Amino acid sequence: MTKIKLADLKNYQAERKDDGKSDSYVDQELGAAKRVVFEAFDNDLISGDTLKAFKRCKKLLKKGANARDKVLSYAEYKKLEAALPDHTKAIVAMTFWTGMRRGEILKLTWSKVDLQNRLIRLKAEDVKEDKPKNIPISKTLRSILMQLPGRGSDDFVFKYKGKPIYDIRTALKIGCAAADIPYGRNTENGFTLHDLRRTAKTFMRKAGIDKNIRMLIFGHSNTSDMDSRYDIIDEQDLLTAVDQLEIYLENVDQSVDQQQKRSSQKES
Repeated sequence: MTKIKLADLKNYQAERKDDGKSDSYVDQELGAAKRVVFEAFDNDLISGDTLKAFKRCKKLLKKGANARDKVLSYAEYKKLEAALPDHTKAIVAMTFWTGMRRGEILKLTWSKVDLQNRLIRLKAEDVKEDKPKNIPISKTLRSILMQLPGRGSDDFVFKYKGKPIYDIRTALKIGCAAADIPYGRNTENGFTLHDLRRTAKTFMRKAGIDKNIRMLIFGHSNTSDMDSRYDIIDEQDLLTAVDQLEIYLENVDQSVDQQQKRSSQKES
């Protein structure tokens, strides 16, 4: 590692691009290596010269260049959920109703799920922000979770044939194909699981949920915003918010049903 120079890192980037890897993928690879280098430097295993090479190596992907704006409608979400293989329906529902990240969901254990009080209690080590957070469970999601086996244990919440689920991309492809939803980051207007996180936050805003509550649920923070720093949100606030979301989506659902009935009457 002590022999690595900036030119070596740039050559590596070029080689990986020639291999057909995306800018984002190459940046993730070097990012992982950079974390190792920083750890080695902190433990006096390498000099500042090696550290300097990694610091000077710029990312290939420009900031915001891969920003996505895909949001499913409620009707699309319901079609997708209905079309998914059974063992993945609850995972997608959890993403939609809570906006949790894929890793947070797939690593979730029953010991962190309080179905009685309708809260998911994550510790600092469970989340990207390194801060504990409580996430409200909607009544709809609670009903789905109540049907899963393993409650009362410290086992993984989401399992298939007795083993933890680590990847649902194949299931999403199947569900999206059946629901007529384009799938994949590299597909035009394609859907990925992470898009449900954006979908969830969008619906919460449309439901009129307070911004500070939305930010708390999603683990986002704005330390320069004095209102968010002094606005203390309790568990009841979280439950009220998710109930508000559920009422909003019920109204959306009824509105869609009414429109479909009117269309059917006109055709007949």
